[in-house]
Amino acid sequence: MAILVTGGAGFIGGNFVLDWLAAHDETVVNLDKLTYAGNLQTLASLQGNPRHVFVQGDIGDRELVAGLLAQYQPRAVLNFAAESHVDRSIHGPGDFIHTNVLGTFNLLESVRAYWGELPAAEKQAFRFLHVSTDEVYGTLSPQDPPFAEHNRYEPNSPYSASKAASDHLVRAWHHTYGLPVLTTNCSNNYGPYHFPEKLIPLVILNALAGKPLPIYGDGQQVRDWLYVKDHCSAIRRVLAAGKLGETYNVGGWNEKTNLGVVRSICGLLDELRPRTDGQPYASQITYVQDRPGHDRRYAIDARKLERELGWLPAETFDSGIRKTVQWYLDNQHWVAGVTSGSYRDWLSQQYGA
Repeated sequence: MAILVTGGAGFIGGNFVLDWLAAHDETVVNLDKLTYAGNLQTLASLQGNPRHVFVQGDIGDRELVAGLLAQYQPRAVLNFAAESHVDRSIHGPGDFIHTNVLGTFNLLESVRAYWGELPAAEKQAFRFLHVSTDEVYGTLSPQDPPFAEHNRYEPNSPYSASKAASDHLVRAWHHTYGLPVLTTNCSNNYGPYHFPEKLIPLVILNALAGKPLPIYGDGQQVRDWLYVKDHCSAIRRVLAAGKLGETYNVGGWNEKTNLGVVRSICGLLDELRPRTDGQPYASQITYVQDRPGHDRRYAIDARKLERELGWLPAETFDSGIRKTVQWYLDNQHWVAGVTSGSYRDWLSQQYGA
C-alpha cells in the first residue's frame, strides 16, 4: 500500500510525511517541485528509508504524475503542493495561478484518469485530499463569528484567490465526475521546518541576529494559530473518516494579534537565549508599512471536525510556540541551509534594508 503526497518537501507537507512514516507502514511517494520553499533537509532523517520515495517534479506534469500513479498504485493522493505566501503573490501573481490553479487542474485530471481504471473495491476506497486555507473566506470584523464551512468565499489576495479557485475545481470534479474528494481549510500554521519568510520563524531568526522585528501596520491583525503537528493529525483523521465531498475547517482555537505573537516570541527568547547586553528582544520591534489588501482578522470554527470526526488540537498556543522557539534554537544548521542569498534579497525587497 502507498499514498502519494504532493508538496511533501514544504513546511506542512514535510511535517506530514515525517509524521506519517513514523506512525504507518505504508510507503509515501513524495512529489515536490523543490521551489525556494521546498527543502530536502527537512526530510534528511528519511535518507535510506525504503518507504520514502522522493520524486522531483511538477504536479502539472501529467505524464510524470500518470507514471507515478501507475507504478505505485496509491490508495490516496494528498495535495499539499501550492505557492502559499501572500506577499510573494502580490509581487508575482503568475506563479500562484500556474501552480495553485493550473497545477491543481492537471493533477485532478491525472488522478481522475487513474481512479477511473481502478478495480471496483479499490475505486471505492480511493481518496483525493486537497489541503487549502482559511484565507479563501476573506476577512472578519472583530465582532464576526469565526469562519465555518458554510461561509461564502471572498478572497482578497492573489494567493487566496488562486486557492479558492483550486477548491472550486476539487468540488466540481467530485460533483461532475464523482471523484472521491475531501477538502481541508486550515488557519495559520506554525512549528518546525517553517520557511523563514513567514512571521514566526522570521521573528525568531531576526531576533537572534540582532535585526529589526518587522510588524505590518499597527500589528493588530488577528490570526488563529494552528501548530503544524496538530494540522497533520487532523488531515490523517479526515483522510481516514471524512465524508466524501465535504470540507472540514481545521483551526487551533488560538486567536492572537500579530503583535501579541511577536511579544510572546520575544519573551521566550528572553528566557531561553537572553541577549548578551541584557536588553529585551522586544526592543527590536519595528513597525513597517502595511501590505496592500491586508486582511484584518481570520478565525476558524473547527466544531464540525470535532463533532463529526472527534478531532481536537493537542497544543495550546503557549505550548506550541515554546516547542517552536526551542526547535529553531536547536536546529540552526537547518536554518543556515535555507537562508540563501535569494532569500535575503527577498527580505530586503519586502521589509526594507
